Amino acid sequence: MSIEITPYTANLSADEASLLQKIGDAGALGVSVAQLLAQLPQLSRRTMQRWLAQWVTDGYIVSLGEGRGRRYRVKPPVQSVAVPAMAAETLHSAKGVAHLKLAPDAQEVRDYIQQPLTLRKPVGYQRDLLEGYQPNHRFYLPETVRRQLHAMGRTPDAAAPAGTYSRAVLNRLLIDLSWASSQMEGNTYSRLDTRHLIEEGTAAQGKARIETQMILNHKAAIELLVDSASTLQPGEPLWSRYLLMNLHAALAENLLPNPADEGRVRQHAVDITGSVYRPISTPQVLDELLNVILGKVNQIQDPFEQAFFMMVHMPYLQPFADINKRVSRLAANAPLFRANLCPLTFVDVPADTYAQAMLGIYEMGRVEMLRDLFIWAYERSTQEYTAIRQTLAEPDPLRLTYRTLIKDTVKAVVKQPQADGVALVEQAIQAIVPPEQRAEVKALILDELRRLHEGVLARYGLRPSELKAWQQ
Repeated sequence: MSIEITPYTANLSADEASLLQKIGDAGALGVSVAQLLAQLPQLSRRTMQRWLAQWVTDGYIVSLGEGRGRRYRVKPPVQSVAVPAMAAETLHSAKGVAHLKLAPDAQEVRDYIQQPLTLRKPVGYQRDLLEGYQPNHRFYLPETVRRQLHAMGRTPDAAAPAGTYSRAVLNRLLIDLSWASSQMEGNTYSRLDTRHLIEEGTAAQGKARIETQMILNHKAAIELLVDSASTLQPGEPLWSRYLLMNLHAALAENLLPNPADEGRVRQHAVDITGSVYRPISTPQVLDELLNVILGKVNQIQDPFEQAFFMMVHMPYLQPFADINKRVSRLAANAPLFRANLCPLTFVDVPADTYAQAMLGIYEMGRVEMLRDLFIWAYERSTQEYTAIRQTLAEPDPLRLTYRTLIKDTVKAVVKQPQADGVALVEQAIQAIVPPEQRAEVKALILDELRRLHEGVLARYGLRPSELKAWQQ
């Protein structure tokens, strides 16, 4: 398979171009790092992995599988989420990249919401939307979509204790989710500003204090959810009133006119700006329906359906004085944290599109537009976090298993500068390494030899003079 010359590939070095060509030659089945190292012995494993991770992030190639079985292939020309029969209209992210196409039923929702307020019928809370939902019998997300979301969001920590993956990517997660969710509320902090605030405690110059407080509140709320997911016992319900109220309190701290409203059910009526929807105003009814939501969400078995359920019903009920949508966006991540799935960061989600999707729920009781946006947003998140996870430092299992063999063989090769180094490596692994692992172990040893320098010689029991003699 020949790689098409594009502005992207035109800027690659000769070694990068050779590597990309080898991936293209592998076709749909892809190729492993070990196979690539054997074909391109001039490249080090670390350099190759760095390039591969960058190309995955850039969307030029895709990775298949996990761990030692991971393979790489050139990305097909078109990749899209399988949502029902897409319409022609395309929505654009903040970066101007066309990605989301609305299905016909979702487009109906958008067409209605785009009408002037005077043409939209005033409506109140419809209890049937909640009471008619039967967990694990009725689904907002079709089975095919749920399967695809699981395939996209799967991580190497699937079988690990709850919360393992979210802790592994926590530093990046705090920045991405805090920034993206706050931006959807009109916050003008940049991603870099958010990073400095979260990592260094440095507030951005010229920003309102309310914006700084909003970012810090998101950080505290995300940490609360990650800690909660990590301490849950098998079979224990994910959601409790305690967790939900404290989630709201964390997001609302120092942001509400009445501090007494932090972490408690709303005690007064509210209006939805730009909508004909009128939420319930009676605290006792709000309290009752909130308990119904918690009861139903804890019965839902699929984490994606559970996440979407919270994104629909928390804002629709409006149980808090404010900050309901922020609660729902972070609440949607809790089941993903628990199941060690990639998080949903909302990066690049257009605020106006999200607002229209929510209005479709408020005024029509229809979830289709939010469904399409949810799927699109999750695909965006998983593309980024798959690349992030691949760059996290993990011990190579083969390097760990054969560490003594690798060190002894490297030492033997260097101490015999006149001998055929490759032949020595092959001879060393022949009696110890199973046939199916020999190619990869050989690649590891050759990689170690390529990377030898004065700073690591003690590891192999070698002296600088011996390295110099071997190199010459």
